[in-house]
Amino acid sequence: MNSGPGRGNPLVYPVSVTIGALAICVAWAPFADLDQIAALATVALGIIGYTTYRLSMALGKVSNGLTGAARTIVIKRVRQEHRLLSRTWLEISGTGRPRWLPVYFDPALLTMTAADGEMTARAARAGGLRLYPSGRIRDTEPAGRLIDNPSRPDPDAPAQATRSTRPSRRLLLDAQSAVAAPFIALLWIYIANDGFPAFLAATCVAAATTIWLSAIRGSDPS
Repeated sequence: MNSGPGRGNPLVYPVSVTIGALAICVAWAPFADLDQIAALATVALGIIGYTTYRLSMALGKVSNGLTGAARTIVIKRVRQEHRLLSRTWLEISGTGRPRWLPVYFDPALLTMTAADGEMTARAARAGGLRLYPSGRIRDTEPAGRLIDNPSRPDPDAPAQATRSTRPSRRLLLDAQSAVAAPFIALLWIYIANDGFPAFLAATCVAAATTIWLSAIRGSDPS
């Protein structure tokens, strides 16, 4: 199964959330004063800059630590659960010591078993699946609880994959981090000495930004 351009591409969701976050910043701009416009512009530039960096990394313009290796490696998919964070990682062996590479979620990963995964490090595919890194490869185990895929094919995996790809489900899970948005807004109006309309605007922008941050870092809705 190949993940090419279009609806099945794992990068469609984080890019869509990025566009949504920028749209919210633009939507509030007509109601903002100069200081607020400057704050909105700063947030928008930060979103654009960090998204560009992440996508460059995902598309291979930034080295993920495996480039140029010719040896065969063995990988398995693990899901990380840490506080409100959920991400997909590839645990890589055959490189001397275990290493972990975060990747953007693809529903086809749910059909992989714990025993799957011989690939060359040069390849960008595992079992025909295009993988997009969502961060740098690391030598230390990710924090929190790591859950392996089943050792045998899960008959419920296709249905779970369908549920996991629903935008509403993904947004709902990523929105957990938005609980901090009102507190960020309170801090803003305290510093800027603004009123309730500014609080509403800051809450919306902060919520959109936290959801975007979860998505662009590669959240796992499974």
